[in-house]
Formats: sequence, structure tokens, C-alpha cells
Amino acid sequence: MASLTTATRALARSSAIRSTRVAALSTTATVRGDAAAPSPFKPVDSTKVPDYSKYMSKGNKNTNALISYFMVGTMGAISAAGAKDTVQEFLKNMSASADVLAMAKVEVDLATIPEGKNVIIKWRGKPVFVRHRTAAEIEEANSVKVESLRDPEQDADRVKKPEWLVMLGVCTHLGCVPIGEAGDYGGWFCPCHGSHYDISGRIRKGPAPLNLEIPAYDFPEEDKLIIG
Repeated sequence: MASLTTATRALARSSAIRSTRVAALSTTATVRGDAAAPSPFKPVDSTKVPDYSKYMSKGNKNTNALISYFMVGTMGAISAAGAKDTVQEFLKNMSASADVLAMAKVEVDLATIPEGKNVIIKWRGKPVFVRHRTAAEIEEANSVKVESLRDPEQDADRVKKPEWLVMLGVCTHLGCVPIGEAGDYGGWFCPCHGSHYDISGRIRKGPAPLNLEIPAYDFPEEDKLIIG
């Protein structure tokens, strides 16, 4: 009789445990299957333009426009000033330095050059011939028939003072430096290809096509020559 009672109690306990497990499973399934939970985000109509009226200024429209014009004008003035400074700095850097400007002009003391002699002055990296001509040389230069010259040019058009002849010492053929007081015409001779120049620096014989070039020069004083 006791064995039957024990078996009955064990069976009742087993049934209760199974019922609890089924209830738990049912509850879990119900929770997991609940898909109807509300969304925390509200739907927004993307076609509706937001209202920014509360952010707009409450002041006078003319006052606001004046402030805008003032700001635009100020920024324009600052930009112009900056652009001006930039251009000035660029031009300053691009301008010639002091040593280059010093070479742009050369001063020659004519009192040190005796009559009938040549001197060679370096100007901008090129030789410049300065000759103190005699009266006979001036007469000889003026007696030449200009029509017979390859590069027709009067002697008076090549000098500012008849006694002073100033010209670049560069042969017009290939850029050689002619020799003074030489050649068939008593002026300058280029030994490279045989060009002969007269006492006025005009081409008389040889392959050179033009007369010796006359640079820019001036006589600021009686015995002073400025080349450049």
C-alpha cells in the first residue's frame, strides 16, 4: 500500500513539472512572436517645407540690407588690398637688383683718352669702343660716298660729337670682337672672317652685313660720357 502511494506522488510531481515547462515555452513563444510593437520615430512628410520664420530677423529690412552691403564692401576692400600687396611684392622681386642697375649705365672720363686713341669699355657684358678721333679722321669719314656703302649711313648720323665715336665692339657678322686701328680702311678689322670697318665703324669689305651698332649714350658734361 505504501509503494502505491509513493508512486502516485511521484507521478503527480512529474506532471506538475511538465506543465510548468509547457507554460514557460508558451510564454516565450508569445513574446518572441509579438511584431506589433510601436516605432519610436514619427513619420515625416518630406515634401513639406520647414518653417524658418522664427529664425528670421525681426528688425527693419533696410537695416539688414545695409549691414549686408557693408560686409560685402568691407570684404571687397580687404581683398583688393591683399591683391595689391601681392602684386607689389611680385613686381619688387622681379625688378632688377642693385648690381644689375649699376651695370645699366657706365660713366667714362673722356679727359683720360688722348686724341687718336681707342679705349674699350665693358657695358652690359659687351665691349664698347670709344675713339677720340683726329680732325683728319673726321674729314676722311665725311668724304666717303654713302651711296657706295653696303649699309649707307652718314658719319654725322653716327656721332653726337664729331671727335667722339662710340659704338659696340661686336662684329655684325658672327659677333666677334674686331681689332682697332687695323684693316684696309684704318678703322677696325675682324680677323675671324675678314670684315673691314672704316673710321666711322661702317662696313666696307667682308661678310658683315651691317655697320657696327651705336649704343645709347650722352654727354652730361664736357669731359664725361654716360653709356646706357
